[in-house]
Amino acid sequence: MQDAVATFQPPQADALTRENWPFSVTRLTPCIGAEIGGVDLARPLDDETYTALRQALLKFKVLFFREQDMTPAQHVAAARRFGELEVHPMNPNLPEHPELIVFDRNEKARGQENGYHSDVSWREVPSMGSMLRCLVSPETGGDTIWVNMAAAYARLPEDVQMRIDGLLAVHDAMPVFGAAMTEERYAQMRREYPPVVHPVVRTHPESGEKILFVNEGFVTHLANYKEHHTRRIGSDSRLGEMDLLQYLYRQTAAPEYQVRLKWRKNTVALWDNRATQHYAVEDYFPQRRVMHRATVIGDRPF
Repeated sequence: MQDAVATFQPPQADALTRENWPFSVTRLTPCIGAEIGGVDLARPLDDETYTALRQALLKFKVLFFREQDMTPAQHVAAARRFGELEVHPMNPNLPEHPELIVFDRNEKARGQENGYHSDVSWREVPSMGSMLRCLVSPETGGDTIWVNMAAAYARLPEDVQMRIDGLLAVHDAMPVFGAAMTEERYAQMRREYPPVVHPVVRTHPESGEKILFVNEGFVTHLANYKEHHTRRIGSDSRLGEMDLLQYLYRQTAAPEYQVRLKWRKNTVALWDNRATQHYAVEDYFPQRRVMHRATVIGDRPF
């Protein structure tokens, strides 16, 4: 089991503001996403740059960096500046740097990340953030979409916010990863990573924002729907639960909450997994697309 890392504490120096961040910022949509210029992630981040990037991440939810020519070791070091890194137990890793997941999609291996999700929400302690680098980009296609789930929650109708208050969702890795496993491997992973329960609405530990924290990739059902909603007849509560989940899942599809990235070689995306979901568009087959991802351990949702 992962241990939670301490919540970010900035240096004791005077607080930075956007006006004196030591890099350029180009906002990409009113709701989410910014491109950062003037930062070389291959070099160690000084305290001022790190603090400003952390502030920018809270504000924009996902940051994009172009022309980041890094070795795998430098990628690991840059991501580790934001917290301890996990080793994913089910995705293929780079042998010499197991903190890096390898996504190598080609004419023999089609992309399977084309569903809205938050990385490793099926862990007891889900991810704080992810840093994804493009090594090989297809000539066309292969974009990734990110969604601001704080905005998605804030703009829910008040009656829906009241309806989901106090609800708990069950997150499970096995519906996604289990299909390709042998029986023995499946049994082992089921023992080590049983389903976990997280709040449908979590609170961001740094910003205090309320976040809609259910995703179609890993949430299988609600743990306590019947305790909060009266059953009328037969399977009525189950149907009501399914309808509610489908409604919540669909919030990711609103373009108003989204930003979309066209990848190029050596582009890096850094995002807040607590406050976003993402979708890797699988429209480039049989072209090749190769990515490395480092995942920062987060905190237990509340």
